[in-house]
Amino acid sequence: MTTNFFYALPQLREATRQVSNDNRLPLEVRARLVLSVADAAAGELGAGRPVVLSTSREAGSHDDSPVLAVALKAPRARRPLDIANLPLPGVATGPHCVTWRVPLPRTQSTQPPGFGSDSDDIAGQLTLAESQAINEELRAALARADALAAEHRRLKHELGETNGGVLALYVQLEERDEQLRKAHGQVLRDLEDALRPQPLDIDGLELAVHYAPAETNAPTGGDLYDWFALPDGTLHITIVDALGHGVRSTRSALNVTHAVRTLALEGHPLQSILERTHEILMPFDPDLMATVLLARIDPATGKLQLANGSHPPALLLRADGTSEYLQLRGRGIGFPLPGSEELLHTEIHADDLLILYTDGLTESRRDPVEGELRLVAAARLLAGSPLAELPGALAAQMHTVMLHPDDTLALVIRRTGASP
Repeated sequence: MTTNFFYALPQLREATRQVSNDNRLPLEVRARLVLSVADAAAGELGAGRPVVLSTSREAGSHDDSPVLAVALKAPRARRPLDIANLPLPGVATGPHCVTWRVPLPRTQSTQPPGFGSDSDDIAGQLTLAESQAINEELRAALARADALAAEHRRLKHELGETNGGVLALYVQLEERDEQLRKAHGQVLRDLEDALRPQPLDIDGLELAVHYAPAETNAPTGGDLYDWFALPDGTLHITIVDALGHGVRSTRSALNVTHAVRTLALEGHPLQSILERTHEILMPFDPDLMATVLLARIDPATGKLQLANGSHPPALLLRADGTSEYLQLRGRGIGFPLPGSEELLHTEIHADDLLILYTDGLTESRRDPVEGELRLVAAARLLAGSPLAELPGALAAQMHTVMLHPDDTLALVIRRTGASP
């Protein structure tokens, strides 16, 4: 059992989300649990009284899945916790305690659910489920942002009408404004988590990713990735860099990843996917512009295919230290004559590293050529690091001097040589 005291809502929300991630709860359940714990504790924390969060795993009865028990207790509460109308209903286990018992997902195969089963449309159902979970978090985010914005407007109105105590009210307004910025950033971070695909466990390959926004208080951006296994076991990876920053560019990048995933699962050839994505999206978003890199890796053989639409080239670092940028001509979504002019075919050997990234990694000093040379040097220096730490270490090494901050995405794949 894990027990922690909390005195502020952001730390409590972050801890609940971390527990949900560690236990691989589905996106919708995770969102509801985070919002419910925060809502139940808001009154106590707002009054300056601490709350205690305890988590434990309980065995299920008979053939049932194990259960994650999350208990919130207010040791100094003066009245029972308000647990009515929570997004995820909890059970009052005392006058000042509420407990949620969430069934944990069973261990799943690395193969995508539904392939090889009787259902021909499971992939489509999964995409819909992910979209519903994202919409749920977005609705919660917008409701919270609207409430904070309304409170901000109310304080400004009071400031205009008050003759005395102007200085004290101004200080209060500044504090509320800072709370609004922090809360807005936290909500957007929750949304950003929901947009990222679930971790993959594929025999023969290791995968790790690092993402950092250009601005800490506005963590959403146009850099996005998607990865999933195709019915034949091949790994598909999409890297997108949509023009702009903030929520609008996130929406554009998300539209691209969803369209690419749908086309890939429908069996469209890799070289045609970029052009077809352009045809699908432009009638709905004529201002959309995005660079895209598509990769297909066969874990059994290490065979790699790449399609590129105006995106920075992938870097292949061999186990012997030699390196190669996998250059490929093509134009992105929203560009004239979109699509990859051809496919690039090569092979990843055991202990080779494939690095996919957005331009925020190499153009921090406004010189992409110099950035590509530094990336090779940094990759050679850090190649022996644990893969989970490698993308973040690469970004830190590349950004020792930043003249041009931008959203940054780095995704690294290492072939282990294990036979799937």
